[in-house]
Amino acid sequence: MFGGFTGFQANAANDFGERMINSVVTQSLRHLFSRSDHIDVAVRCSPPSKLLQGMVDSFRMEGRGLVIRKEFEAAEMMFETDAVAIDVGSAIGGKIRLRQPTQAVAQVVLNEDAINRAFAAQLVRQHLEGVTDEALTNLSGGEPVTFRDIRMTLQPDQQVTIAAKTDLPNRQDVPLQLTAKITVEKRRRIVFADAEFLADGIPDGLQSLSGTLSRGFATVLNRMVDLERFNLDGVLLRVNRLETKGNQLVFSGYAQIEHFPGTV
Repeated sequence: MFGGFTGFQANAANDFGERMINSVVTQSLRHLFSRSDHIDVAVRCSPPSKLLQGMVDSFRMEGRGLVIRKEFEAAEMMFETDAVAIDVGSAIGGKIRLRQPTQAVAQVVLNEDAINRAFAAQLVRQHLEGVTDEALTNLSGGEPVTFRDIRMTLQPDQQVTIAAKTDLPNRQDVPLQLTAKITVEKRRRIVFADAEFLADGIPDGLQSLSGTLSRGFATVLNRMVDLERFNLDGVLLRVNRLETKGNQLVFSGYAQIEHFPGTV
């Protein structure tokens, strides 16, 4: 009977420890995002008694409706870590402090509408306004060029079409249009490869001008999307592959987790 009671106490302690770690990790991860509709965390530890030594087999986080830096929306995000060593005392105090960095497999899903809203974010706009590339200023009388009203449409097989507008001193609302294939370079840069001017719907008299501006716009896009600008507190994101699925863009890769938010 005594052995059974001791076993019950151990199981109760293990269950409490797992619930506590779940709660602390969930609250820590919420601080990564400006807003989140839902975050679910699962702590995996076998046997559960390893929690007493601060050893965890993995954390798995699944989130929906996440907003990063107040302006960038992710429909879904998932990551699952390798084995993790944590400071038990910090966990009891309500924080998750890693004893060493860990890696996680990660997946991020973006909706097409959210991608297009992101073009209006200040972090993005600063790369689209006042562009002084010579190929563009040659057409604007030396004046900087600004791109606006950007709309990206996702297509199968990583293809996209992108429409935009710009204004020149002698002509307003010049339409731009191109097709490209989105790829990953060095695991951190999103590249619009094989960009081509798309003349469909562009008036004949504007096609030459629009084509030159569209190709210049592609150059601007290709130096703009560096994932290091979107790294979270303590979390460095890297992309191994991406794919288009209907109106969603899916990134698969890994995250290097140096620390949890608010623990340095």
